[in-house]
Amino acid sequence: MDNRQNNNHINQFERTMKTRHLVMLSLGGVIGTGLFFNTGYIIANAGPAGAILAYLIGAIVVYLVMLCLGELAVAMPETGAFHTYAARFINPATGYTVAWLYWLTWTVALGSSLTAAGLCMQQWFPHIAVWIWCLIFCCIIFSLNIITTRFFAESEFWFSLIKVLTIILFIVAGTAAMFGFIPMKDGTPAPFLSNITSSGWLPNGVTPIIMTMVAVNFAFSGTELIGIAAGETVNPEKSIPLAIKTTIARLVIFFVGTVIVLSALLPMQEAGVLESPFVQVFNNIGVPYAADFFNFIILTAILSAANSGLYASGRMLWSLSNQGTLPRCFAKLSKRGVPVIALTISMFGGVLALLTSIIAPDTIFVALTAISGFAVVAVWLSICTSHYFFRRDYLRSGKPLSALKYKAPLYPYVPILGFIMCLIACIGLAFDPEQRIALYCGIPFVIVCFIAYYLTQIYNKKRGKHNGHH
Repeated sequence: MDNRQNNNHINQFERTMKTRHLVMLSLGGVIGTGLFFNTGYIIANAGPAGAILAYLIGAIVVYLVMLCLGELAVAMPETGAFHTYAARFINPATGYTVAWLYWLTWTVALGSSLTAAGLCMQQWFPHIAVWIWCLIFCCIIFSLNIITTRFFAESEFWFSLIKVLTIILFIVAGTAAMFGFIPMKDGTPAPFLSNITSSGWLPNGVTPIIMTMVAVNFAFSGTELIGIAAGETVNPEKSIPLAIKTTIARLVIFFVGTVIVLSALLPMQEAGVLESPFVQVFNNIGVPYAADFFNFIILTAILSAANSGLYASGRMLWSLSNQGTLPRCFAKLSKRGVPVIALTISMFGGVLALLTSIIAPDTIFVALTAISGFAVVAVWLSICTSHYFFRRDYLRSGKPLSALKYKAPLYPYVPILGFIMCLIACIGLAFDPEQRIALYCGIPFVIVCFIAYYLTQIYNKKRGKHNGHH
């Protein structure tokens, strides 16, 4: 066992995750700050009916991307999956860039999650500084990840379960309020559909829907964690397709259902980003202790997203190192099969993002979160492209389609449509002055990654030649 761990070339993860862990991991990654905070911003910009439409389109995009990822992950279950697919089926430089984009996404998400968790605690303990809570949560999340993969998967399962039950409770209570079974606080009649259509179907036209697409995609990001965990899953060809099908069904129910309830119970003028729309709705309904209850749930949701985030970014660094584009030390696994060095560096990245959220929230931090949303969509673009080339090469090699254990339907339309919809979301960023910074920072970041890849290649070749002379 130790022998296997010491040999970096066959340094592989244990397969300890089961289907329930996989489903909850992707749900846990998804139901986080995006759903609990961004939804208010989307309702305020696109209008209630526009927000519902934006989330429906978002769900379709995610579904297309996941179908592509499903076929790739079942055919080649690897840890840190999609950048290895991009390297193999697009080119190595793209694979390298995708890995760094994804690492950045989750490291930034980690910093923003820890900050948001600190803000949640301030509601109960206003005298204790946010950074103290951040530090405490840093230690908790790090220890959950460092013990064993199984321990991480189990903690994530319970974290996610709390969120899922809460969302169901919210949809049930909200629907009851919509139809007048639960009275509103101020005694007004049940709003039902009046709020959704009161300001017109699309009060600001179609543009805000395209503009908010990246925010919606950011809310859905995390679904692709199924692909990263594929290398640590007990029975990938059974559990991955099942996890993808159930995840998509649940996302539609949770996200679209939640947005319908929020749109019906929260006037467009009241929606915003500063307070969670969930808390606002429960305050309007007048359920006692609802704000405290929701504050607790949002806290677990955020910590769960941070938990998934550290897992994902650590696995990305491990994978880059395993392929020789980062120093070998990142690929070392502990006796329990955990990439300790990769996790530690990612945690450090999370702490840096956390500092920017306290020191420069209006400048550096906004830029980081915007890049984070852009990076997710860029990763999805790479998944659709990799799938398109994978299937094309597979058919050209003359192998029978029946040999694929999981096939994405309607090839080539699924990867092409997924690619086009992700591209539209990226273009939509240019129209939103608040989010435009994502393109200004994201595109140079991609260029720097490509340059860095080629420089490391030149350096490795020179070093190879140099070692050859000795």
